[in-house]
Amino acid sequence: MNRRQAIKASVAAATGVTLASTATAQSYDDQSQASLDTVMALMGAMGSGDMDAMADLMADDMVWLNAGDPTLPWIGPWNGRDEIFAFLRVFSENFQTTKWENTDVLASGDTVAIFGDMNGITTRSSQEIGDFTFALRAKVRDGQIVLWNWFEDSFAVSQAYHAE
Repeated sequence: MNRRQAIKASVAAATGVTLASTATAQSYDDQSQASLDTVMALMGAMGSGDMDAMADLMADDMVWLNAGDPTLPWIGPWNGRDEIFAFLRVFSENFQTTKWENTDVLASGDTVAIFGDMNGITTRSSQEIGDFTFALRAKVRDGQIVLWNWFEDSFAVSQAYHAE
């Protein structure tokens, strides 16, 4: 099992969901592969709750950007490790992931793009969101992530969060 498969398996075990294996192995140059490995390692660390590994993979000046409904408590940008860890705590208190499938993974130089399908439940309303797609654009510098730009169906997420 290669490192990417091992990381995907650890995230799946930690979150109780299965990550799709439809993203096929591609041949990348060394920088692209290193960037991809870094991003997948952060996903694995998040899935297992390994805060030390997460901190090691985040640059001091990392930016995590979630666009969407500003009434959701996890919409940012979040700047730096402390803000990002505070955001992740708030997010985990408000959202339970029930499905996560990476369907396409691309890497070029310092940039990684991951596309997939997910579902979840907002704990505020106990409302299931329904299947939706996500996209991630991440940037890596010197083995650490400097940008985590997350895209999702924020309308569906907002509707579920505010459901009564």
